[in-house]
Amino acid sequence: MKKYDFLVIGGGVAGLTYALKVAEYGSVAVLFKKGLTESSTAWAQGGVAAVSSKDDNYDLHIQDTLIAGAGLCHKDIVELVVNEGPDRVDELIQMGVSFDKEDGDYHLHKEGGHSRRRIYHFADHTGYEIQKILLMRAREHPKIEFLENTFAIDLITTQKLGLSESNQVLGAYVLFNNQEIQPVLADKILMATGGAGKIYLYTSNPDVATGDGIAMCYRAGVPVSNMEFFQFHPTCLYHPKAKNFLITEAMRGEGAKLTRINGEEFMKDHHELAELAPRDIVARAIDFEMKKHGEDYVLLDITHRESKFLKEHFPKIYETCLRYGIDLTKEPIPVVPAAHYCCGGVKCDEFGFTGIENLYVAGEVACTGLHGANRLASNSLLEGMVFGERAAKRSLESFNKDREFSEFKIPEWDIGTATDSDEQVVITQTWDEIRRFMWNYVGIVRTNKRLNRALSRVQFLQNEIDEYYWNFIVTTDLLELRNLCLVSELTIKSAMQRKESRGLHYTLDYPEVGDEVVDTILTYPKK
Repeated sequence: MKKYDFLVIGGGVAGLTYALKVAEYGSVAVLFKKGLTESSTAWAQGGVAAVSSKDDNYDLHIQDTLIAGAGLCHKDIVELVVNEGPDRVDELIQMGVSFDKEDGDYHLHKEGGHSRRRIYHFADHTGYEIQKILLMRAREHPKIEFLENTFAIDLITTQKLGLSESNQVLGAYVLFNNQEIQPVLADKILMATGGAGKIYLYTSNPDVATGDGIAMCYRAGVPVSNMEFFQFHPTCLYHPKAKNFLITEAMRGEGAKLTRINGEEFMKDHHELAELAPRDIVARAIDFEMKKHGEDYVLLDITHRESKFLKEHFPKIYETCLRYGIDLTKEPIPVVPAAHYCCGGVKCDEFGFTGIENLYVAGEVACTGLHGANRLASNSLLEGMVFGERAAKRSLESFNKDREFSEFKIPEWDIGTATDSDEQVVITQTWDEIRRFMWNYVGIVRTNKRLNRALSRVQFLQNEIDEYYWNFIVTTDLLELRNLCLVSELTIKSAMQRKESRGLHYTLDYPEVGDEVVDTILTYPKK
């Protein structure tokens, strides 16, 4: 068995922030499901929202977040994140993150829902730059060990072992790249696995975003909250050979217009802020126009800005579009909405504590109360940094460096009578089916009939996957499918609970906002 003082599952901004904070006090293992840069952090284009300019203030950022969250944000959480944000950004700058400057001052973007320019950015690939610097700093630390291509299967808890009424986490069973499964134990565990965009057919997320942390925590007994609020980014590149490529909202902040294929602008018909309306409104407007006119995509046009400006501020997007034969300085970009960000997740407190002793969550896997019913643009990297730091602070308050695990008699992984599967097609077929019915039935616009159909299908597939899981030796693909199916079921059940349209959850059966403002909460059934 491997033993560390701290185990971090996921190596994005939240996980690495936590690892760097706790490494001064003990050994740290950071698990990466794939390679070091395959995380949602690395894919984040926009930037980090934090108050810094003279015409901005904390109250404005708080108010913008609350408005976007459609009444469901936890105001105390919004206030602490907004107030602690500038310090976290300063830490990144001290580490070496080179946010863009113009005439000596930081160049700040403005995105949908923001009343001021407050988005620190590194061109149009901010997340990649932040992750690069955090990885570099973590590599330099002698107490931090990176475990690449390692898949955490399930958490090991005292309740699962039948040892005590009070539940505490002891570690996790981990599938290593040599196909061996071993328990990895730690005094404190941070779950920072990111989101679950791959439950949908079209997504801006990387392939690793299969909801693993949400599924693991739920199976361990932690409630999940607000899973119905899945943010669809309005503008992903529409091209048969392009995969998951996001066109940052900052482009609309710099004046890009949305039009139908015939060049007709439409956003003013849907919201007074037009292209700068909150993301849920823009995504629904695009979905409405596409369905109304039977068109496969809309156009994002920024050709009125100078070519030099576009190449300097959006170099990654410019280069990628050019690779697909689109010169954004001369022609509009074809775009469609795609699943982007999970505003719900594992329920936790203001320090990322889950209620299971020694288990914390941070980043997109968590439901902190910051985002409410709709995330304000560029608040996600901010949340990951703030809660990575807060979870580290709380972890250290009760850290036991001399903790022993021998009393718990943790069993080795037992494969029983499981055999190697010779039918990989079962996994690929089921994966495809889930993502298609989630897109068609639990997408941007929902109905009771669609949700009931989706629930019926997902529960049938859940039984098939459970049987497959116990009969065959586990693989990464099977484990991802297992988690993907469970998170899909949680999303459907949460959507069925909400009898109103609020924020990202829009249903034709309940088109109005309800009077009662409550979170949806799902708890793992006790057997």
